Amino acid sequence: MPKNRKRNSPGRTVGLLLLGLLGLALLIKVLLQGNNVALFNPKGMIAQEQLGLMILAVGIMLVIAIPTLFLLYFTAWKYRESNARAKRDPNAGHGRLLNVGMWLVPGIFAVVLALIMWPATHKLEPQKQIAANTKPLTIQVVALRWKWLFIYPEQKIAAVNFVQVPTDTPVEFKLTADESSMSSFWIPNLGGMLYAMTGHVNQLNLIAETPGDYPGSSAEINGAGFAGMKFTARASSKNDFDLWVQDMKQFPDSLDTAQYNRLLKPSENNPTAFYSAVDDNLYGKILMKYMGAGHEHTPAPYHGGH
Repeated sequence: MPKNRKRNSPGRTVGLLLLGLLGLALLIKVLLQGNNVALFNPKGMIAQEQLGLMILAVGIMLVIAIPTLFLLYFTAWKYRESNARAKRDPNAGHGRLLNVGMWLVPGIFAVVLALIMWPATHKLEPQKQIAANTKPLTIQVVALRWKWLFIYPEQKIAAVNFVQVPTDTPVEFKLTADESSMSSFWIPNLGGMLYAMTGHVNQLNLIAETPGDYPGSSAEINGAGFAGMKFTARASSKNDFDLWVQDMKQFPDSLDTAQYNRLLKPSENNPTAFYSAVDDNLYGKILMKYMGAGHEHTPAPYHGGH
C-alpha cells in the first residue's frame, strides 16, 4: 500500500508533467529553428517591444496560473474516491480567509497587468510618430481587391504587392482602401497590424532595423482573393533604397488614371508591378470618392516616440 501511494503521489505526477512541458518546449524550439516565425523574430523596434510586452504579460499570468492548476490537481487527487482518509463535509461553508484570497489574489494580478499595459498601450499607439534622427518616409497604401498598392508621394513612384524601406528610418504608412472591404495591413516582423478602410486614413508607424525580405498580408478575411493578398516588405540600407528608387524611374509604366482604373479591377494572386511615375494627388482622389471633400483627412500628428 505505501508503494502504491508513492507511485501515485501528486509530487511525482507534477514532476512528470513539468518534464513533459520542458520536453515539448525543447521540441518546439528545434522545429522552429531556422524558420521565420514572425511573432518570435522581430526585425524592428516596435515588434521587439511588442514581443517583450507579450512575454512579460504571459510570465505574470503564469505566476498565478501554475499554482492554480497545481491546486486544482492536488484537490482532485486528495479527494479522490479511493482516498478513504480524506475528510469530506458537504455542509461545510467557505472560510472568510479563503473567500478573501480567491478575490484578492486575482485582483492584485489584474491591477499589476493594468499598470503595465496602460502605459505600454499608449507608448505603442500605431499613430504615434517614432522618435529618430532621420526624416520619416511617407508611404501611401491602398488596399484593393485583392492586392496592395504602395505610393511614394515624395519619390513619385508606386508598386503593387512590393514595398521597400530603408533601415533605421521611421516609416509612416497611410492606409486607405478603394472598392474593397475592410482589410488589415500587417508586416508581423516589423509590428502590429492596422485596418485600411474606404474614405478613411489610418496611420501606422513602423521602423525596420535589420535588412531582409519580410512577408506582409491582410490579416482579416476580406473576400475570394484573401489568400493571395500578400506582399513583400524589403528593408535595405539607405544607399540601396536610393538605388532602388532610381531603378524604379526606369520602368516604362506610369500610374495614371487609366492604368489605375485597370488596376482597380478585382484580381487574385496579383503579380508585383512597378510604376516610374504617379499622377499628382492620386491618393487624394481615391479618398474623395468616399469622403465627398476635396482634401485629404489626415489624423492629427502625435509627438514623441513609441
